[in-house]
Amino acid sequence: MKKLCVGLFLFTFLFSNAQKSGTSTVLTDITEKVKDYYIDKEAYKKADSLFRNELNKGAFNALNKKEFAALLTQKLRTTIKDEHFFVKYLENYMPEKQMSEKEKEKLNNEHNSLENFGFETVQRLPGNIGYINFKGFASPEASEKTLAAAMNFVANTHALVIDLRENGGGENGMVLLFCSYFFDKKTDLYTTYFRHNNKTVLNSTQPEVSGQKYLHKKIYILTSKNTFSAGEAVAYFLQQYKLAEVIGEKTGGAANPVDHFIIQNQYLLLVPAGKITSLASQKNWEHIGVIPNQEVKSEDALKAAHIKILKNIILAETKTELTIPEIKNLINKLEE
Repeated sequence: MKKLCVGLFLFTFLFSNAQKSGTSTVLTDITEKVKDYYIDKEAYKKADSLFRNELNKGAFNALNKKEFAALLTQKLRTTIKDEHFFVKYLENYMPEKQMSEKEKEKLNNEHNSLENFGFETVQRLPGNIGYINFKGFASPEASEKTLAAAMNFVANTHALVIDLRENGGGENGMVLLFCSYFFDKKTDLYTTYFRHNNKTVLNSTQPEVSGQKYLHKKIYILTSKNTFSAGEAVAYFLQQYKLAEVIGEKTGGAANPVDHFIIQNQYLLLVPAGKITSLASQKNWEHIGVIPNQEVKSEDALKAAHIKILKNIILAETKTELTIPEIKNLINKLEE
């Protein structure tokens, strides 16, 4: 019995050490990626110190791999103070069956098409007001036709509401394509600096788009604390260029674009690797968020925008499908 207990102790000890060694390797690899790619070249020291302390405390010992990844995400975000950090356990990742870039793109496009490339709802509100509920930015090539259809649908409205309250972000190219619908000519919006290769990229709108542009009309963007990354970018740039008013809550404050890495064939790591600088403000919304022109609770933002537009219609004596008494009655109902 004594020999059996010793054997069990030795097995547990060896397994624990092997587990700790594997964890340590993952943490070391993540630290190296932060060191090489993160926009702040000194931030890796915080990650290294964090990981050493947590490892010594045994904070990761009782966690499965999904829990481990979730904890790393939370620790990186709070320690380095960048919400773009993300770690995910890849349960079925098979490196020997890695797809080509074309195959990945096709798979992503198929997945995004099931969510209509982020376009949840496009409709006309009473008072001839366009409304687009947009939840995420897929690739511009795949989204182009759906975006054009949405913009063509609202082209004849007097004002437009873009609902980004549930928009978690996505691809930079789609930000530029979407913004292109609101600028009458090519406009240089921002630069992106990447520290790992010391390159700066200029990001501009397109002079031509496949749908109808929405120009010289009132635009209102709805935001929440969950509006993130690329969703914030559209709100920020249209607000900066005085093309739109933002109504709702201050956004998440994540401006830095990310690079993707596979760690030990087990984990997906997102590292903020670039810095965006608006050419209009020479700033961005990192840590700050997009500040609304009219701050209201997220759930009240659409109603607030609708009321504001209807009151403007009365003041400007804009002709709509509604009579002035009908518009006033609708405002009263919305304000109840």
